[in-house]
Amino acid sequence: MNSIALQAHNPLRSYLLEAKYEFLRLWRTPSFVLPTLLFPSLFYLLFGVILNRSPGGEISQYLLATYGVFGIMGSALFGFGVTIAIEREQGLQRYKRALPMPPAALLVAKMAMAMIFASLISIMLAVIAATLAGVALAPVQWLLLFLVNVLGVLPFCAIGLWIGSLVAGSAAPAVVNILYLPMAFLSGLWMPLSILPALIAKAAPLWPSYHLAQIALKVVGRDAGGPLWQYLLVLAVVMLACFVLARRRLQAAD
Repeated sequence: MNSIALQAHNPLRSYLLEAKYEFLRLWRTPSFVLPTLLFPSLFYLLFGVILNRSPGGEISQYLLATYGVFGIMGSALFGFGVTIAIEREQGLQRYKRALPMPPAALLVAKMAMAMIFASLISIMLAVIAATLAGVALAPVQWLLLFLVNVLGVLPFCAIGLWIGSLVAGSAAPAVVNILYLPMAFLSGLWMPLSILPALIAKAAPLWPSYHLAQIALKVVGRDAGGPLWQYLLVLAVVMLACFVLARRRLQAAD
């Protein structure tokens, strides 16, 4: 009897169940799943395969890295920014905080969800790159690129959390898109910065997506040559700052 009671109140079980149901909830939402999973692969298929005149070359490798970043940004920003805003507006977060579950379970579940979708996006892009785009990387490069995508989702989870703490549920999709799409373009995720106007290329380091893209590009040998610690530091500062701001906002709203 005691073992059953301990199992029922096991904190780890609470985290796992919350993550499971968060993933299932979003998996059953076509308006989230289809764009999140398909857009990066379709864009890469179009620009990295169909319109690419040199398969397996620099462009294929460059776009493999940057479209991975583009995809995981979407899973984090929409998965956090929109769902947090809607749940806050509906009072669901306040209700969950009243339940006998660890306070961080909701946040950890959403982070796990974003990392799972980042894994799926990374795998889909890798399959297309290896089979259709002619990209040949060493096994360690494929693994590192996968890890960059999965772990790189975390700073954008924090950005999404901050957005979700600021705006209403009905406004969240528009606000996320206003940030997401220009940031992707201005960071050189859709096309190399070398072919964009010089002003855009110089301003690219202002965006966190640029720094994650440079880490991914460093894996395939196509980065701008900056130090790895600098990119990691910027992402860490952005993640911490957005998390603190979101936490203060959510506490003030209570």
